[in-house]
Amino acid sequence: MKSILNEEAYQEIKGRLEQLSETSEKGWGKMTIGQMCWHCQYPLKLAIENKPNTSKGNWFVKTFFKKSLYNDKPWRKNLPTATQLKTKEDKVFSAEHKTLKALVNDFYAVRDRKEWYPHPAFGTFTKEQWGQMQYKHLDHHLKQFGV
Repeated sequence: MKSILNEEAYQEIKGRLEQLSETSEKGWGKMTIGQMCWHCQYPLKLAIENKPNTSKGNWFVKTFFKKSLYNDKPWRKNLPTATQLKTKEDKVFSAEHKTLKALVNDFYAVRDRKEWYPHPAFGTFTKEQWGQMQYKHLDHHLKQFGV
């Protein structure tokens, strides 16, 4: 599984992000291109901020979905989206795209951090699993918009 913490995968994601445009057509789902760029920011922010978390998470989610975040099996199209990652508001592509690219760079910049706090819903991840999860999420949505 690729990890955005590795140089090659990081450069790949950056290149694919550069291919997005206001006119990129989605292959599935309800999000616009601006909403997708906004949506992809939250998991990156969560990891970059690396805040301690006392949440025990959801046992069902941790048991049945966690491993799918960092394994090689692609996610199916039209998976349900967590409430905090949804927006009904229009998002301006140029602004959200710029922020997303900056967050990808910021995530890569913390790759040598020693301590990674647990995810509030999924619990503990290794550093490599954090990188794999970010790659897989971005890859899924970049494919959604044809890049």
